[in-house]
Amino acid sequence: MDPAAGAGVDPAAGAGADPLWSRLRRVEERVRYAVAARRAADPDPDDPYRGQYLSPEAVRRILDAPGGLHLPGDEPPPLPPGSRLGALAAEFGLSPLDTDLLLVAMAPDLDARFERLYGYLNDDLTRRRPTVGLALELCGLASASAARFRLSATAPLVAGGLLEVTGPDRPVLSRTLAVPDRVTAHLLGAGEPDARLAGVLGEPGDDPAAEAEEVRRAAAAARSGTGLVHLLDRGGDAPGLAAAALKAAGLRPLVLDAAALARHSGDVPVLARVAALEARLTGSGVVLGPLEALPPEPGERASRVREFCAALRGTPLFTHGTDGWDPLWAAQTPVVIAVDPPSPAGQAARWRHALDLAGAGGPAAGDADGLALAVAAHRLDGAQLRRAVGAAVRAAAMADRPLSPDDLRSAVRAQNGAGLARLARRVVPDVGWDDLVLPEQTHRRLRELAVRARHRDQVLGQWRMRPGGGRGRGVIALFAGGSGTGKTMSAEVVAADLGMDLYVVDLSTVVDKYVGETEKNLERIFTEASAVNAVLLFDEADAIFAKRSEVRDAHDRHANVESAYLLQRMESFDGIAVLTTNLRANLDEAFTRRLDVVADFPVPDAGQRLALWERCLGDRLPRAGDLDLGFCAERFELAGGSIRACAVTAAYGAAETGKPLAMGQLVAAVAQEYRKLGRLVLEHEFGPWLRDMPV
Repeated sequence: MDPAAGAGVDPAAGAGADPLWSRLRRVEERVRYAVAARRAADPDPDDPYRGQYLSPEAVRRILDAPGGLHLPGDEPPPLPPGSRLGALAAEFGLSPLDTDLLLVAMAPDLDARFERLYGYLNDDLTRRRPTVGLALELCGLASASAARFRLSATAPLVAGGLLEVTGPDRPVLSRTLAVPDRVTAHLLGAGEPDARLAGVLGEPGDDPAAEAEEVRRAAAAARSGTGLVHLLDRGGDAPGLAAAALKAAGLRPLVLDAAALARHSGDVPVLARVAALEARLTGSGVVLGPLEALPPEPGERASRVREFCAALRGTPLFTHGTDGWDPLWAAQTPVVIAVDPPSPAGQAARWRHALDLAGAGGPAAGDADGLALAVAAHRLDGAQLRRAVGAAVRAAAMADRPLSPDDLRSAVRAQNGAGLARLARRVVPDVGWDDLVLPEQTHRRLRELAVRARHRDQVLGQWRMRPGGGRGRGVIALFAGGSGTGKTMSAEVVAADLGMDLYVVDLSTVVDKYVGETEKNLERIFTEASAVNAVLLFDEADAIFAKRSEVRDAHDRHANVESAYLLQRMESFDGIAVLTTNLRANLDEAFTRRLDVVADFPVPDAGQRLALWERCLGDRLPRAGDLDLGFCAERFELAGGSIRACAVTAAYGAAETGKPLAMGQLVAAVAQEYRKLGRLVLEHEFGPWLRDMPV
């Protein structure tokens, strides 16, 4: 009789080194002996209603019998350390008795005949799994009542999740034993993780830019004490460092996505125990994060982290996130390691590694430094970087051309979440440096802003040029000038140069009449913007960044509190923000000190106005022979925004007539713009065109 025959499992699979099947045959021999002993003492062994009633004779026999089957208690040979069963016993600290109890409980999962035999031995055909009492009897320990505590909640089998004892309302000896499917599958050689973890498992990937000393420190922290390590993410790849440290410690990384865990409510304790069992079965350490993705309520977040820390106690656990460790999250205190952004060389190594994984090859992989420079201002973790490279490689392959920086920029922008888009208006940049007509000094300030944004991690992070005080690594710029001088367009050009989107903050959704609500709205915007690779634009910023004043009433006090909050928040901001204002004098001087770049946008001179007229009219609009743009540039002192409005108005007039754009139409458009701006239409400006102009 082969124990594996009924289950359709080939016992030869792994039988050479793994003693599972030989031990299972010993279980079958004991079951045979128990069945024979039970039948020998039964006056009517062929009773078809056995297990459904208790006759008076059976009652007297139970009362008179000493109990137990008195099975032989021979000692099995020791388990080979290289076998799965031996490795399991070593990892969970199982004694030979524990191993026998585990196999007795697992037998029905490997051979269907054991179900019927256990039903017979339980004297209840509906109970087809072994009870605690039957398992002890089959191990020759019927009279050793103390052995039942090998199946208590704190014993290795149950505490480790290898065995489940069901039926808590029954007496201890009548409770049923069952082995989780994942344990059985593991002993049979399957490597797939528990199906209950399918929705929360992340993709492991070590950080190629992690320095050897950093990996060594993290690995040593995981091997010390309780094995709890918190990685404080300061712009680096915390999950990648955790995976590299676990591999250095000889463990596999088991990555749990905290954002997916946030969607689970009642089954978090179960998931924690399942993850702990999976980690011990596969020789893994656990990586959990980012913790800020868990529910924001302090009590809810603390309970979820606490569940995992308690379940994984003794197993290396790396948590990571941008927030510091809260002592309420666990009874033990972790080792905290700050993870700083990589150096430029390390960032290039990240991109090269991701390109190799994506199968880019060829010139694209060889130009990884150039590609990395194109997106150097973006902050991406390892998973985002790999997704961006994969999307860029596919886009280039679809177009049948080599991978370009534009492919990477588009793929990186696609990694931005929709959180900020709900709070600000998203603008996809469609302009470049050649579209700007500005003084040389203003051009230099804009280029400086792009340089600061691109190299901020190296200068502020690696070189620590802004240490202490809780200061962020953001870049803040002020664009000051009259309406229509090109401030918003310049912000769009800088965003395009960095390969980022521009998000324009709508002040109508920010300012609130209720005390404290404006600050809350701004906090949401700053928080989302820090996590998004984008340029944040506060248009007409003097509306909320105004000067503080002497406190005369509650309104003044509230306005000062709002300004003080903004002063602190701008200093701790980690993103890229541009403030624009028509009235620079209205801004608080304390804001000016916190600005990295200040660019002034004056009204354009005649030469710049001529260039603006040429750019605004473009080369597609047909022009009549009498069109004199030099006259327009010399006579009409307009800013770039007004010149563009005039060009559009004149183009509509040309489209209506179906003829090339004539000088009269253009001058009429200028006169209309003058009236819109409240300016007088004077003859010394418009010259002879004023006589032919319609009133």
